[in-house]
Amino acid sequence: MTKLIYVTNVTLDGYIEDERGAFDFGPMDAEVFRSHTDLLLSAGTFLYGRRLYETMAVWETDATLAAQSDLMADFATAWQTANKVVYSTTLTAASTANTRIERHFDPTAVRELKAAASSDITVGGANLASQAFKAGLVDECQLFVWPTVLGGGKPALPTDARADLELIDERRFGNGVVLLRYRPLGR
Repeated sequence: MTKLIYVTNVTLDGYIEDERGAFDFGPMDAEVFRSHTDLLLSAGTFLYGRRLYETMAVWETDATLAAQSDLMADFATAWQTANKVVYSTTLTAASTANTRIERHFDPTAVRELKAAASSDITVGGANLASQAFKAGLVDECQLFVWPTVLGGGKPALPTDARADLELIDERRFGNGVVLLRYRPLGR
């Protein structure tokens, strides 16, 4: 069965970005980067908010990134190959291939997308993930927890809805990052 997976980098105190909107938690080492790439390869569709999409689009629009290493080329290929659905009220056109723009998040349409998909779907961006959590659509949560404390910023998880989760896996990386995988109870 296809899963909708919320994936994000998060600080130890639960933020995906600081109060200025920056998300520079530390250097991304090869081991963590490979794990992100493997996750992208397992998904056929990415659901993004506008801001995250614009951040990630460089993996298609800036060829110099992929030219830096085989690892970065693998990531760029995985990103470019997947379908992207971008939820935005301001974008009029996508800057990348395999991308469509939706004006608002429609839980029914996402349920239909999950039912028709042959591989997992990821959702990125805290605001979009919050809507997916509230609609009961998130099947798994993969948090790359960085050993950083910001003290404030944008929370990674919904602050206005409860979700009881069970830990299904964990992985420690050499740079101190821990990948925690959870699923909502009852799934």
